[in-house]
Amino acid sequence: MLSFARRRHVVTYVALGGLAVTWAVMLAFDWTAKLGTIALAPWVALIGFDLGVVGGMAAAAVALALWLVATDVSNITWDTIQLIVRAVALLALGVGSALAGRRMRLQQEILRSTTALQASLIDATLDGICLTDSDGEVLISNKPLRRLALEFGMPISGTVPERLLAIADKMAEPARYRERMLALAQETGDATIDEFEVAVTGRVFRGYTTPVGEGRVWTLREVTADRELDRMRDAFVATVSHELRTPLTSISGFLEMLEDEEHVLGEAGRQYLEVIRRSTERLHALVEDLLLVAQIEARRVELQLAPVDLGELAARAAEAARPSAREKQVDLQVHANGPPVVLGDAKRLTQVLDNLVSNAVKFTPEGGAVTITVGQNGAGARLVVADTGIGVPKDEQKQVFSRFFRASTATRRAIPGTGLGLAICHALVEQHGGSIEFSSREGKGTEVVVTLPAAA
Repeated sequence: MLSFARRRHVVTYVALGGLAVTWAVMLAFDWTAKLGTIALAPWVALIGFDLGVVGGMAAAAVALALWLVATDVSNITWDTIQLIVRAVALLALGVGSALAGRRMRLQQEILRSTTALQASLIDATLDGICLTDSDGEVLISNKPLRRLALEFGMPISGTVPERLLAIADKMAEPARYRERMLALAQETGDATIDEFEVAVTGRVFRGYTTPVGEGRVWTLREVTADRELDRMRDAFVATVSHELRTPLTSISGFLEMLEDEEHVLGEAGRQYLEVIRRSTERLHALVEDLLLVAQIEARRVELQLAPVDLGELAARAAEAARPSAREKQVDLQVHANGPPVVLGDAKRLTQVLDNLVSNAVKFTPEGGAVTITVGQNGAGARLVVADTGIGVPKDEQKQVFSRFFRASTATRRAIPGTGLGLAICHALVEQHGGSIEFSSREGKGTEVVVTLPAAA
């Protein structure tokens, strides 16, 4: 649509022509009395709207003069009052229209300036951003997104899901990518996060979508550098873990020798020995966790599958955590409601239970409660570890299964930990073909639900 500024001269010329034609009709058909000044008023309004206050006043004067000429030709008499009323009416119309036109042009200029600033703002971002309607058609897009679309070789037409599906064969995992894009086209009400890698270049991108009104905002961010840092961190963790394991073995060996001579140590010596023992156990557990994370990332964890009684494992995990719970006066309960036998690796499932129960006890203040419930879930088993602890803020809960993530509620209270426990649990449960869910309310408690398929 053309702006008012571009149409101003056209409107004035049309109004002048209309004024002349109306006046000519008055003279030709002797319609001066029938039409009156009201027939000239629209043209005065248009000229005032287009040219401003001076133009509106001039148009009013011209219209009044033309009406006077027409009345003279038609031998129509008028008095001073009639002349003043018509003059004031035409003048008010011309000036009022001029003020309305000025205000509208100012608003359009503000709108145009705001639109330009918004376009500059989204174009200046590193992320590709676009807004689509309810059908997925692009309404607005920024320069980074258009540049990435050209680099990917996306079609220039079609909905966003259709354009994304067109480049599926260029991805490192085309089948998974295609399946996710098809699902994304159907997910109209939820925010989504997806990550994919381009096969040839190895570049990694993360896509975010958020519903806005009847449309959706799509954001595309390159995270290649982040993934490279993750790989470097994994390599570093694996190397450090292996290097720590050797001196730890030596320390543990000498610690056992010292324990054999514990009777000759004084009270202070025995206290020092206990501190060394606890610190060695913590460091050994940390190294084992780091090595397990490295194995999980490298997909080198092999499960020794056999029928496992999940209720028995839960009871053992509770007994292992009971000294810590007793020290904090935390009520630790186990409820086993006839859970089915599952097919799993007893060692790895024990790690899952130990992590979940120890976390629950650790993050529950004195006088709280931790409940372990094992039961049946359809054809599988269901394990629930619930506590009345400090909880996790809602906006942080999506990150709880990320490696090294620690909730702000834990860091504020200086509760020790590595942030690896839930990440390990998540990986091991999924490797068993099960699922793990996390829910929490800050200051109220946390519940972790694990479901596992029953043994055939």
